[in-house]
Amino acid sequence: MPLPKAELHLHIEGTLEPELAFELAARNGVVLPHADTDALREAYRFADLQSFLNLYYELMAVLRTERDFADLADAYLARAAAQGVRHAEIFFDPQAHLARGVAMGTVVEGLWAALGRAEERHGVSTRLIMCFLRDESAASAMETLAAAGPYLDRITGVGLDSAEVGHPPVKFREVYEAAAALGLRRVAHAGEEGPPEYITEALDVLGVERIDHGLRCAEDPALVERLVRERVPLTLCPLSNVRLRTVDTLADHPLPALLDAGLMCTVNSDDPAYFGGYAGDNFDAVREALGLDREKLRQLARNSFLAAFLEDDEERRTRYLAEVEAYAFV
Repeated sequence: MPLPKAELHLHIEGTLEPELAFELAARNGVVLPHADTDALREAYRFADLQSFLNLYYELMAVLRTERDFADLADAYLARAAAQGVRHAEIFFDPQAHLARGVAMGTVVEGLWAALGRAEERHGVSTRLIMCFLRDESAASAMETLAAAGPYLDRITGVGLDSAEVGHPPVKFREVYEAAAALGLRRVAHAGEEGPPEYITEALDVLGVERIDHGLRCAEDPALVERLVRERVPLTLCPLSNVRLRTVDTLADHPLPALLDAGLMCTVNSDDPAYFGGYAGDNFDAVREALGLDREKLRQLARNSFLAAFLEDDEERRTRYLAEVEAYAFV
């Protein structure tokens, strides 16, 4: 049985495995520019974040109906549960679907068809976080927030993702202020390819409660001290960092140094179909490549539940933390 963990950095569109992509393409009459699943997997070799994003958005064309989104989410939940995920806070990118003529309701209702029964079917509790595409306009983000109005009972928070460089957090100040006024939790990608200053800006301007990625904080000792002092969680994604060339090899990953500095680090899968592994695979990879001992792994699992948006269900958080403490490594 795997170590119990929460996954806090997971793009549901990034769980689209090649087999499901071809299945949905056939269902919806979409022709993919790849001969077969092997050819598609071969395309999963990325030079940087943008080369990944190009394929990521291309494959979204197969997602058309509520059933498609439900099948996508259910497939993720089954894989995640098998790797020890007990709680998942799932990102989705509505602008990428709205731009293709897929309605907000289709996306949310479809995802919720799976998430609403996730605990019963997979033993996984869930939260849904709506991300804004930072390479789109702030006006588009505000329109997206408005379109989500009828579905806010199912959306816990907002996030910020896609191409980071050249799109500082301050660009989205007003939409984050509006989200906060609606009572939504706030996270943002920062310090992956962008500079440490983006992390500071996300905290000070957007009022975020977690930093997604954030590994470049190590370049700014004063920022590291602040993150430790304020207990700001980082949702790190080690296999993603290697695939997107943010770090050269997993052995070069700053995770051990960040943990030793006292940061509340968590380990997550980001876009697991594209980056070579789900949450448990990432835990296994850092254990092997970085020599993390059992107590460091337990700390990462503990951090994941402490950083989760479970303030509305502290009893559940306490139960999950007890599972982590009781876990017997073999």
